[in-house]
Amino acid sequence: MKIGLYFGSFNPIHNGHLAIAEFMYRHFNFGEIWFVVSPSNPLKNKKDLLDKHKRLELVKAATKNNNYFSVSDIEFDMKKPSYTYLTLRKICAEFSQHNFAVLLGDDNINEIKLWKNYEEILRNYTIYVYPRAEKTSNFAQKNIIYTNPPILNISSTLIRKKIKNKENISEFVTSEVLQIIENENLYG
Repeated sequence: MKIGLYFGSFNPIHNGHLAIAEFMYRHFNFGEIWFVVSPSNPLKNKKDLLDKHKRLELVKAATKNNNYFSVSDIEFDMKKPSYTYLTLRKICAEFSQHNFAVLLGDDNINEIKLWKNYEEILRNYTIYVYPRAEKTSNFAQKNIIYTNPPILNISSTLIRKKIKNKENISEFVTSEVLQIIENENLYG
């Protein structure tokens, strides 16, 4: 089966993430989309990062009603920082019956040369790149496919800011995610 691996902090997961995953599933013949929750990203600020288990819970809540979305915590027990090339090696070894591709925002493809062993990723995987509202990319490689999903002007940063300002976020997250955030006063 062809599986799209959607890596992210998902801090928190929002409707934009889900729309991209849905678009990729529907337009590129994926059997499933796996949300790979990253405990930490060596290139991101960890200051506002919610605990990995809580983020995993939010992703599971957001995707639970979709039978072609799965959630993975494969990086949780790996050496930190978690490097994508090592995660891909581990996933391919554990699930060798599947064919994997990577879903990546164009902001990340622009920075891929900063990733550890990025050449291995470019050489061994097809990468489906989706646009981010604030960035554009011109990184070219034979196995990179630029896609055109609907762009929702939503970011996890915006959601965290709205929560801190006690603003309504119901239009940005699923009702299940909203309930957990409100009940546990996350990001407040």
